[in-house]
Amino acid sequence: MTDEHLDRMVRDADPYRADVIRHLDGAAQNLLEEIMSVPALERVDEPPGKRLRARRGMMSGLAGASVAATVLAGVLAVSIMNDDQPGGGPASPTTTSEATRTTSYPAMVLKAAEENPRLLIDQPGWKATTVYGFAEKAGTIAFSNGERQLEMNWYPAGQYGGYHEDRLRVSKPEPVKVDGWPGDLFRYSASDFAVMLRPRDGSFVELRTGGAWTRSEFDQVLADVIRVDARTWLAALPAEIVTPERVAERAAEVLVDVPLPPGFDTAALNDLGTNDAYQFGAGVTSRVGCGWIAEWLRAKKAGDDAAVQRAGDALRSSHKWKVLHQMNDEGDWPEVFWETADKVAAGEPPAGYRQALGCE
Repeated sequence: MTDEHLDRMVRDADPYRADVIRHLDGAAQNLLEEIMSVPALERVDEPPGKRLRARRGMMSGLAGASVAATVLAGVLAVSIMNDDQPGGGPASPTTTSEATRTTSYPAMVLKAAEENPRLLIDQPGWKATTVYGFAEKAGTIAFSNGERQLEMNWYPAGQYGGYHEDRLRVSKPEPVKVDGWPGDLFRYSASDFAVMLRPRDGSFVELRTGGAWTRSEFDQVLADVIRVDARTWLAALPAEIVTPERVAERAAEVLVDVPLPPGFDTAALNDLGTNDAYQFGAGVTSRVGCGWIAEWLRAKKAGDDAAVQRAGDALRSSHKWKVLHQMNDEGDWPEVFWETADKVAAGEPPAGYRQALGCE
């Protein structure tokens, strides 16, 4: 496989790529295509799995948008008063388990949640199916209910003008409100809609439909999208989502049969943020792979044959890592990882390995 083929594989394997590109038109789409094809592309805060379903530095993949995201899920049948409502104290679900009510979240987790829009769908049947990242002002969460999907993406407020101008080429905007938050609705087709909410607290949100919707159905869901406080938002996250306080436990599971490169700091994995299991696995293995490649390059330059052998053996062993096999049915991150690792171990590091694995 050539480096060009590998780069193409990285781009094409991303299931989000088509969804992201469909949001753009004209010059914006052309620019994104150019960015996606640049071999040395690097974004430090987009998740590994975003591209190959693939990574935080690796997902570096959508240039420019710092993607991080946190989320919530499960059947979000909660009735909540948010902290912006008149007379409202902190929001809280009408039904929670005793464990949820007594959960104590670390300050860093609450702070990260407070910096995001914290939107939930207050209807039965909606579940968050994709989550990645957890940055300052950008993130993504996708909800599903049967054949319908609703994706929420938020970005820094400073990018609002460019996005809004692009959407004006889609259709004439229609004014709407989401839990009192004003925005514009755009029609991509009779069954495909998007709502762009105006900047608030340093970010703006775009909600985009997937699957077959009617305008009436979309209006009904929009009426039940609510903004909640940080604790309520975090309490809605299902157990399988890896939030910062769960990183140490999940990392131990991911790394159980994975050899670690010299100087690897598992504590540094906390900055991966909140991710679904796939994204977390991609983020962790990305850092391991990049660490071993860096060690292989160091040892090769120093003429340390023993260290070169150790690094090569570690990379080849990735074909047996449990986490990669668990991820393989869901996306192509494992395939790209193995292809890159094998080339390095064979003494031929591909020119685009940093892009492929998201190495910083």
